[in-house]
Amino acid sequence: MKILKLFIIIIILITNFTKGNSNESKDNLVNKISKNIRCLICQGQSIYDSQSDFSISMRLVIKKKLEEGLTEKEIYDFLKDKYGQWITYEPEFNKKTFILWIMPILLFIIGGAILFNRLFVKKY
Repeated sequence: MKILKLFIIIIILITNFTKGNSNESKDNLVNKISKNIRCLICQGQSIYDSQSDFSISMRLVIKKKLEEGLTEKEIYDFLKDKYGQWITYEPEFNKKTFILWIMPILLFIIGGAILFNRLFVKKY
């Protein structure tokens, strides 16, 4: 029983120690969010990859919002409200993007059915 208590205390200390390094985790979160946000100036690049003034200011806005205590989802929502759904590389699943998400699955199923039919179904 003492070993179990010691093990639980060690786990709690380890998790608290990893949370204590907030600057590094904030920088990692800024980089993660920056990789998923489009640069409106440099078409085809994320704000992480771009060095335009817009990208630099957007990274600063993301960092400021994290320091204010916003979560990753709240930051994405803020940016979508300000710049529109197009700003993110990963669109949400909703009725407007339903076809976008379902089409690859449908094509995979239809292609698999065609291959199965050609390879395994005997024709008389």
